[in-house]
This record gives sequence, structure tokens and C-alpha cells, in this order.
Amino acid sequence: MKIQRLGAMASLALVGSLALAGCGSDNNSGDSAASGDSSASASSSSDCFEGTLNAEGSSAQKNAFEEVSAAFSEKCTGATVNYNPTGSGAGIKQFIGGQVDFAGSDSSLKTEEKDGKVEATDAATACGSPAWNIPMVTGPIAVAYNVKGVDKLTLTPAVAGDIFSGVITKWNDPKIAAVNSGATLPATDIKVFFRSDESGTTENFTKYLKAASAATWAGEPSKKWTGKGEGKEKSSGVTEGVKSTDGGITYVEWSYAKEASLGVAQIDNGGGAVELNSESVGKAVATAKQTGTGNDLALKLDYATKEAGAYPINLVTYEIVCSKGKDAEKQKNIKAFLKYFASEDAQKVIEEVGYAPLPAEVQTKVEAAIEAIS
Repeated sequence: MKIQRLGAMASLALVGSLALAGCGSDNNSGDSAASGDSSASASSSSDCFEGTLNAEGSSAQKNAFEEVSAAFSEKCTGATVNYNPTGSGAGIKQFIGGQVDFAGSDSSLKTEEKDGKVEATDAATACGSPAWNIPMVTGPIAVAYNVKGVDKLTLTPAVAGDIFSGVITKWNDPKIAAVNSGATLPATDIKVFFRSDESGTTENFTKYLKAASAATWAGEPSKKWTGKGEGKEKSSGVTEGVKSTDGGITYVEWSYAKEASLGVAQIDNGGGAVELNSESVGKAVATAKQTGTGNDLALKLDYATKEAGAYPINLVTYEIVCSKGKDAEKQKNIKAFLKYFASEDAQKVIEEVGYAPLPAEVQTKVEAAIEAIS
């Protein structure tokens, strides 16, 4: 992926986000001096640190995280923030095991028992304090496809459920044709690709199918795929599978679909076909309900929304942190990086590479939660 430099995008508007003080922006582009100066006025040396942070988890936020951490390290020259995109499930396990400083996850820590364990309880034990879910990246999930001759596609929840459960197997199926009037659909076989690793993206996509299309999707939401198709590891794997296969389709973060130039279906939940873009995503995420308490900002999205213009298939990637850590210096460094991640400059960057900035309703709470880390 091409690194999108902050300075070159200083004039872009950030939709629905509040600026936080940060370490400043990347100063490698031609107009970097003005960008760096404006950021510096809101920054202090305490927002930078010398040392290394290690994080692991969601591959959905990989592209966003790498863009932001690179910019942070260029401004805060003594700081390095590493990210290993092993998947949400692996990231949470590593965080609980004390192997990483914080985790990235496409779903909040579970508060109910599963396989004899409660993630939130185990994380609190590891931290010695409650662990907080802090939403940082809004990652729209694209239904991405590669069908020769089909440049525009609309799917309803029912049709999507039938495709991903293997009921519809040809692209010219009458059910697809019925919601794509006038389109010329080939008799090409449908080839579904799914995440073979435990994935928060899978969990959020199956939450959508269950909520919006219970009649055609019998499975329960899970990090493990229960539908049909061919498994590929990580977001990069399913993206490459579709890109190299005529008739391919998958669910994947918008940033990956954009980078691979795949087709992205419009989704009609009942309020009309909605194109995936920052505005339609923000409209949906702004209605999310907080299920955590206080500074634990776990959110519940309304996947079945029929609101006109709201794109319903989204995930919010959380940075999972100890609210009060055993290592005060490490906590201070985590706080500095997350403060920058939530800043206006950083949110502009992730928007350019296929993510949506957090709506103001959520951003205000994120700011308060980061300030409360100790």
C-alpha cells in the first residue's frame, strides 16, 4: 500500500471528528512545514516518548495502524510502535497473556463465558484493573466481488445470506437479477472466500447476516466462519482470492477492497441501495449504542437499520488497554500514541486509505477515555 502522507492532505475535511492534541503530523511532503507547525502548537514534548510499544490483533485495522504509527514515529523520532496483524482472537490472547502492550480487536472483550473463559474478566486479571475497549478505527466491511462485465451490483440481506450460505451458486440467479434490474449477469459460478483464521471481521459480518437476514442465514455470529466457501488466511488472503478469481466474492475491510480495485456491492437493507462511503458509514455508526460503562466504550451497531443512506455493514476496531497498568511509564506511552491516533491528522490519513473517521458522538467519549488511562 502506498503510504499517504499527512502533510499532503492537510486541506481535506474530517467528517464528524474532534481534534485531540498529538505529536504532530508527518513532515515528509512538500507542504509539511505548515502542517507540522499547526500540529506543534497543540503538542507538547510529553506527547512523545522514547522506546517501543508492541501491539497485536485485528488485521482489519492493519492498514490504518501502519499509516498512523509510521507518521507518529517520524514526528516522535525516539518512538517505535509495532503492530502484528494476527487477527482479533490472537491479539486478545496475547494481551491477556502479557505478551503485548495493547491489542487491536474488531469486537469488544466478551463479558459472557465461552469455552470456560470470560475475556473481560481474564483481561482485568492480567491488567490488575478493568480493561477498556476504546474504539479507534471505523472499518466498513465491503462485500467485494470480481465478476467480469459486472461493474455495479446491489445485494439485499436475503440475497447475501443465500450467497454466503451456498444456496445461490450462479451469478445469473433470478434472486440476484431481481435486485439488479437491467444488469447483464453472467452464468459464472459464484466462488465464496472466507476468513479461515479467527476474525473479528467474520464476527461482525455474521452479526450483520444474522440481524438483517435471519431467514437465509442460520448461523450464529462467531469469529469462526460457519458458511460455505474456501478459506483464506487474513484479510489479504481473501482479497487475493477474489482478485484472482472470476466470480469471486468475499467480505473484507473496505481498505483492502479499494487497494485491490475490487467491485464493492451496494447494500439495500430496505431503505434503498446504499453505496459504501465515509458519509454513509458515519451515518450508521453515529447511531451505535454504548454497551460498556464509563470509559469502557464497547458499542453495539444496528446492522438491521433501514435508515436511508446508512451503510449497515460496519465494524469498529477497538484498542484494548489496561485502564490502569502495572507499568506507569508504559501506560503513559500508550496514552501518548492513542492520543495521536485519535487526532485530526491521523483520522484524515485513515480516511484516505479506506476507513471512516469516528463520528463526533463517539469521538468525544474516546477523548475522555484516553485522558483517563493511568
